[in-house]
Amino acid sequence: MGTSAPQPLLERRAVTRYSFDVRGGLDLYSDEEGVELQLQTDAEVEAAGTLAQLARDMAKEVAGQDHRSDIAIEVRTASGPVFQVALIFAANKTALQ
Repeated sequence: MGTSAPQPLLERRAVTRYSFDVRGGLDLYSDEEGVELQLQTDAEVEAAGTLAQLARDMAKEVAGQDHRSDIAIEVRTASGPVFQVALIFAANKTALQ
């Protein structure tokens, strides 16, 4: 009976630290800690989920107000900006009258 070579360990992907800065109107809130993730796709899912939660929270806070600030999650690594997800509030004022 022959012996087979040991199975190679699963390749480990390098992790990257992604920072998720929040921009609300003219304000920028920097993420000083960041999160280590293996894939940019993971960072995209994280950013989209965070933006959705922020949008829900803001909708409750500004209900009935005429002005709503745009919000965005700006994602970066140590190498620089990677991508941005944003929610733009735009209302057709004539349609509301």
